Amino acid sequence: MTLECLCGSVSVTLEQRPDFIHECNCTLCRKSGARWSYLDPADVSVSGSTTGYRRADKDTASAETHSCPTCGSTTHFVLTESAIAAHGNTMMGVNMRLANPAGLAGMELRFPDGAAWAGAGAFDYVREPVTL
Repeated sequence: MTLECLCGSVSVTLEQRPDFIHECNCTLCRKSGARWSYLDPADVSVSGSTTGYRRADKDTASAETHSCPTCGSTTHFVLTESAIAAHGNTMMGVNMRLANPAGLAGMELRFPDGAAWAGAGAFDYVREPVTL
C-alpha cells in the first residue's frame, strides 16, 4: 500500500495493510489532522524530503511528526531518541488520511482518548470503533 502527500513529493509505502487506524483526540493528532496506524519501522519506507517537528509543550517529546515541506501534509511520525532508548525502535506512525479511501474499506477506525491519556498504559476510548 502506497500513500502520498497532497502534492506527491512524499510517498510512504507499507509492506502490509494495518489492522486498524486511530483517530486520537489529543492536541497533536487533532492539529496535525492525522489518523494513525502504527507499524514496525522495518515495514515502512518513506521517499521524498520531509520536515520534522517535536512538541515544545512536553518536557521530553516521544514522537517527531514529519510533513511535506511543499504542501504541508502530515505524513508520518518516528520515535525520538529518548523514546527509542526507553522502548526500542519498535514503532512508527503513518497518517492514513493520505491513503485512497477505497483502500481502507473494511479497516477498523478506533477513537482513543489521547487528551486524557497520562502517557503510560492503555488508552481509554471515547466511543465505539467503526468499520470503514
